[in-house]
This record gives sequence, C-alpha cells and structure tokens, in this order.
Amino acid sequence: MNTIKKFTLTVCLVLLGSLLGLSGPANAAESFKLIVNSGNPVASMDAKDVAKLFIKRVSTWDDGTSADPVDQAPDSAVREAFSETVHGRSVTAVKSYWQKQIFSGRGVPPPELSSDAAVVDFVKKNRGAIGYVSAGADVSGVKVITLR
Repeated sequence: MNTIKKFTLTVCLVLLGSLLGLSGPANAAESFKLIVNSGNPVASMDAKDVAKLFIKRVSTWDDGTSADPVDQAPDSAVREAFSETVHGRSVTAVKSYWQKQIFSGRGVPPPELSSDAAVVDFVKKNRGAIGYVSAGADVSGVKVITLR
C-alpha cells in the first residue's frame, strides 16, 4: 500500500472513531473519579449500589454510618458522565426523578456543589460522604474508590 493510501485510510479511521465516540475514554467511568472520606473502609462499589446511595434508596454504609452523597452542578460534564454511567440515565432524567420525590414528600436530592474542589472538601469533612470529581481533579485528603 502506498503512503497516500495509508494516510487516507488512517484519516478515515480517525474520523470514523470520532463520529462513533471512540476517540475519548473507553467508557464514561474513566472521565470521573468516585471518592469517599478517607476513613471509609470501602475500596470499590458496584454502579447499582452507588446509584442506590445517590437516589437515597440506601441511606447508610454497611457500618451504620449515614451516607451523604453529593452531586456536581447539573450542567457539568462530570455530572453527565456520572449520571450516564451510574444511573444509566441523563442528568435531566435523574432531576425529573427528584422532582417527583420532592412533590410527593418522599425525599430531597443530594446537595449540588459547583466544583471538584468543593466536592473534595465536602467529602473530606464528612465521614459518610460520597461524591465524584473530574478525572484530573486533585483528590488529596480523600479516597478514590473503584467503580465496578
């Protein structure tokens, strides 16, 4: 194969990968870190269990500590990646779920913080906290756990 044909094929494959969403992380979970307080013994969690904490179907950790999930701003890319990966739904769908819960008096959503630094600070100060931050965020003082 000559050089021009190889170049053309390479460009076509790169463009096709971009159109199919293959040029970014292998999956959305790679675009955020799941974090807990450094005193939390958990090292990894299934996505379904994380979702239960964030929609407050489960309100405590296994040791009885109150679970305190914290979300990012609704318009943030990290929130969209987290919602799609953990809830299997868009941010809008999750917010709609919470509107129904609020209207029926069954609960309130986790607080929404405006930045990775604010989430890290919240998690650092609250033993039962769980949150998520951008993949490149400074997570000093908290523990990153694996999402299974």
